Amino acid sequence: MTTTEASSAELRALLLSRIRDVQDHPKPGVVFKDITPLLADPVAFNALVDALAALCTRHAATKVVGLEARGFILAAPAAARAHLGFVPVRKAGKLPGDTLGQSYDLEYGTAAIELQTDAFAPGDRVLIIDDVLATGGTAEASLELIRRTGATVVGVTVLLELGFLGGRERLAAALDGAPLDALIAV
Repeated sequence: MTTTEASSAELRALLLSRIRDVQDHPKPGVVFKDITPLLADPVAFNALVDALAALCTRHAATKVVGLEARGFILAAPAAARAHLGFVPVRKAGKLPGDTLGQSYDLEYGTAAIELQTDAFAPGDRVLIIDDVLATGGTAEASLELIRRTGATVVGVTVLLELGFLGGRERLAAALDGAPLDALIAV
């Protein structure tokens, strides 16, 4: 095992030890992955932010997008640590000024996200950060929305990928060769 592999395994173990399973939330049969214990632990949270900032650098990002709402908590400090700008992608109607929107399908209906039209400059290279990749609907809509601005998506990074929900497969075409990095996959 290389030093990098060992440190990645240590990071995964640390992060996993601070993620709590909550049974039957938000509805019966669902096991919710609660990251609030991780956020409350300064050692684990800083290790996570360091890892995310390193991915910003590795992908040569110029801006970092965080997806509402828990993606903000991870993406903003990673952007700051990497000395990059942060752009929030929010639910429709939450941002002031001129916005671009993108609708997407949910299990039972549709949703829409937006970003401000002046969020990116020509040539911006954008890394999307979120907490969990589940079915991939929000991430897919974000990829489409960001590309509509003319910016280049250099990757999608998540803390936790729930592989059994098929998000990676759903995003395969939308990623268009950009990498999908999951610090933890279950």
